[in-house]
Amino acid sequence: MDKKYEVKAGIGQSGSVISVRAPDAKEVCVAGAFNDWNPKSHVMTAAQGGEWTRTLDLAPGRHEYKFVIDGQWCCEPGGDEPCHDRPGCVANQHGTMNRMIEIKDASEPTVRVDSSTMIHANA
Repeated sequence: MDKKYEVKAGIGQSGSVISVRAPDAKEVCVAGAFNDWNPKSHVMTAAQGGEWTRTLDLAPGRHEYKFVIDGQWCCEPGGDEPCHDRPGCVANQHGTMNRMIEIKDASEPTVRVDSSTMIHANA
């Protein structure tokens, strides 16, 4: 991935925070099973330095999603081609990639953030 782009996921005080660095974007949305893959319902908020964020209320479990950057669907800015060793991405039935986040139940004792992005859900 180009150094000017970065995708992150983590827990904030009010939910799961998804962010992507896309400094040249005019609009960034996130779409996944959590919003029926609607490309416009979850608009991300632009912050200084080209970072876009969105807090999601996700139930424990595995969630696949994609970014929609200026109308273009992508796993990460600048790339959606199949690449099975891309951290945090999984192949989908369309021959491209989805981002994947796995939310662990808050009662579980450990938090692991790695290529599969496992984090605790808010209690």
